[in-house]
Amino acid sequence: MPEFFPWWVAVTHFLNIFFLLLLARSGLEVLSAFPKLYWYDNCPPGREWLRFSKKMYGADSRKLWSSLDEEEAWWPMIALPGKRNIGIGRHWHFSGVQFWILTGVVYIVMVFATGYWQYLIPTHWSIVPDSINSIGTYLHFEIPAKIVGEPFEPAQKLAYFMVIFLLAPFQVLTGAAMSPSVLARFPWYGKIFKGKQGARSLHFLGLAAFGVFTVIHTFMVLVHNIPNEAAGIVLADQNANGTKAIIIGLTGIALIVIVHVVITWFSLRYRRATQRTLGVMVNPFEKMFSKAFTSRQRFTRRNISPYFRVNGYPPVDHAYERLVASGFTEYRLPIGGLVDHPVSLSLGDLRKVGEQSQITKHNCIQGWTAVAEWGGVPLATIIELVHPQEAAKHVVFYAMDDKGLTEGEGRYGFFYGSIPLHLAKNPQSILALEMNGAPLPIEHGAPIRVRLETQLGFKMVKWVCAIEFVADYRNIGMGQGGWREDQQFYANAAGI
Repeated sequence: MPEFFPWWVAVTHFLNIFFLLLLARSGLEVLSAFPKLYWYDNCPPGREWLRFSKKMYGADSRKLWSSLDEEEAWWPMIALPGKRNIGIGRHWHFSGVQFWILTGVVYIVMVFATGYWQYLIPTHWSIVPDSINSIGTYLHFEIPAKIVGEPFEPAQKLAYFMVIFLLAPFQVLTGAAMSPSVLARFPWYGKIFKGKQGARSLHFLGLAAFGVFTVIHTFMVLVHNIPNEAAGIVLADQNANGTKAIIIGLTGIALIVIVHVVITWFSLRYRRATQRTLGVMVNPFEKMFSKAFTSRQRFTRRNISPYFRVNGYPPVDHAYERLVASGFTEYRLPIGGLVDHPVSLSLGDLRKVGEQSQITKHNCIQGWTAVAEWGGVPLATIIELVHPQEAAKHVVFYAMDDKGLTEGEGRYGFFYGSIPLHLAKNPQSILALEMNGAPLPIEHGAPIRVRLETQLGFKMVKWVCAIEFVADYRNIGMGQGGWREDQQFYANAAGI
């Protein structure tokens, strides 16, 4: 039989504490951007099954409201980093999940390589009634007997099996079911969880289950012989000095807390440095998803959402108001940069270039979803029309939206976004002119918005006024590839 408490169990135990805390806190930061949970992807206002906000907005509200108004600024000691920083929160979450999965893979390999699986994996259904008996013994304020020749009693063994081999993979699977690239490429996968909102709710419940397990697990350590338990968990030797193990264990936990305090402070104080540092790990991961998958969504009209949230307020300058008043008859879209045939097109000209329609699901970075039908011009057709030069690697979309006027909060400048050229060539990448069979509404980006069905919503620039093909986006704006990337520290790729 293998050792009861091998050294690698002690090491991975502490790594799990650190990474699970990081994932929980950064996950709460992501949740704070849309602190409502649904079971269905239409996300009708007021129909959520759980809400962590006092803010109430209705579909029939007399005043235009944006989904940005639903965001909450949670305390930095709870969320990482807190204070409405979803971009940095996502960076921490996707950085942490890579190392957490790596830790889990190493743990599983060691479990089977050393034979330790015998202590974790039940081999007979009798474990269920035996676990119930063990729980009954605890409720009678007694300690149940351990399984003969094993370090755990039945309830412990069953709990560890469920957490390691069921709950942890469940969190990974539900997390993947929230990726717009995965959902667009494999629509059947999202249906397993009743869509992204079902996966999002289940993912939160999985977090809650980890929390409950942690509380009970810690309590059980206190109930059992603390010095012996600490010696086994911390020093991988139950016969070691228990007092020394407790001191080392508490020191380790204190260091984990200190590290979390430091990274929270650093993330809030040096947000650009945090974005760039974590981007080294996160950006390749995001770009891989964005490049690997193309959208295969084929929703029907009966799937169209009765209510489609608005993200951000329309432009408020006089030039845009004049365009609206004229029905956009004076609107022209210049397309240039590194192209052989620059053009300037009216809406009528664009319709003559070629049209297509698609019913797809919108995935906002905040977390909400909705389905709509979009009609417009394929970006691939635009590319053929202007013929980009070999040096052109990215497409930049400029908007008429001055964020200093429509959002404020210390941020400024006109909105813009960029995508790699290969993403513009995807079959469902279009310049949308219509929504649900009617001209594109003002609040949803009239006269033109971008649709990229494998990406999060912030990449789909609304109120487009110009398109430019460039070799590199680093000399545009603040050099991060988009207004949200520049001002709110989002990742430039948005496939997850």
